[in-house]
Amino acid sequence: MKSSTQKENLIGFSETALKGLFTGWNEKPYRVYQIFNWIYHKGVFDFEDMTNLSKALREKLNETFDIRFPRLTGKQQSRDGTTKFLFELEDGLNIESVWIPDSDRKTLCMSTQVGCRLGCTFCLTATMGLVRNLTTAEMIGQYMAINQALPEQDKITNIVIMGMGEPLDNYDALVEALRLMVSPEGIRISGRKITLSTSGLVDKIRAFQEEDLNVNLAISLNATEDSTRDRIMPINKKYPIKVLMDCLNEYPLKKRQRITFEYVLLKGVNDSLDDAKRLAGILKGFPCKVNLIPWNGFDSGDFTSPSVERVLSFQNYLISKNFTVFIRKTRGADISGACGQLATESLSTSQPPC
Repeated sequence: MKSSTQKENLIGFSETALKGLFTGWNEKPYRVYQIFNWIYHKGVFDFEDMTNLSKALREKLNETFDIRFPRLTGKQQSRDGTTKFLFELEDGLNIESVWIPDSDRKTLCMSTQVGCRLGCTFCLTATMGLVRNLTTAEMIGQYMAINQALPEQDKITNIVIMGMGEPLDNYDALVEALRLMVSPEGIRISGRKITLSTSGLVDKIRAFQEEDLNVNLAISLNATEDSTRDRIMPINKKYPIKVLMDCLNEYPLKKRQRITFEYVLLKGVNDSLDDAKRLAGILKGFPCKVNLIPWNGFDSGDFTSPSVERVLSFQNYLISKNFTVFIRKTRGADISGACGQLATESLSTSQPPC
């Protein structure tokens, strides 16, 4: 738990806020970029080592800030190379993040909440309920801590915000984290390499389109009828499929940019040829691609993953209707690190970090 005497964490501190503070200190705004360069690009976390700053400024920074990451307390490595990391936060709560290697692409699956309140019945994180939102510092801290632990050839190249929690349910902290990620003076990740996944909070999607962050948007759809989506994704009762799709039809996309629709396939629930036909009708004319995700099971789950033949039949129908369709490769399932399997108790017996 943060003590009353603990300093502000400079990790995740926004460019705008830091410039405002420096104005009060009679410091030039460009000092912010010098500090960001030390932290986010040189990996220097001691203000005394930031040698192009004046001694007076370094003293003020030392008095006001420190630099902290969530504490890495465990990790598990899958047979396929995927690694799941367990972090302890300052209040003793825990979150998980997943690093996924794929040729030259090294992807971080980042969490935004401890637990989740939306209650999707196919997702293990939902069984935790919502404990609390993460701060911007705790989001950025996942990226920083994991990157620090990786060798140079394995540094993170891409980010998918698909870990624990519904990202848009933690809107303000998420937007600040994304601004820092894409800032040319901050972490400097191209928006094309960041994907934000949401279950479809329509009001927040409408707000987000005004942020001009230019990251990729992925929608967790998972059903083609409101009755089914109501049952497996209770958020649909507030934002039915038509309301969601009407919102997305107004979402501004850059040239050649597409929205990804994620579709978790549940045997006997949403995996029929009729479902594929309805999905094609819903997405007709929409600039999109489809990720089919055979359900990744967990002990308390009530579903079954469909057969390979069933998955391929679903995919082939959509392809016949000229959709771009991928079957998401299951990564990290043997360590409960696959899509929908994150919940912090699953690492309670994991190995300590190296």
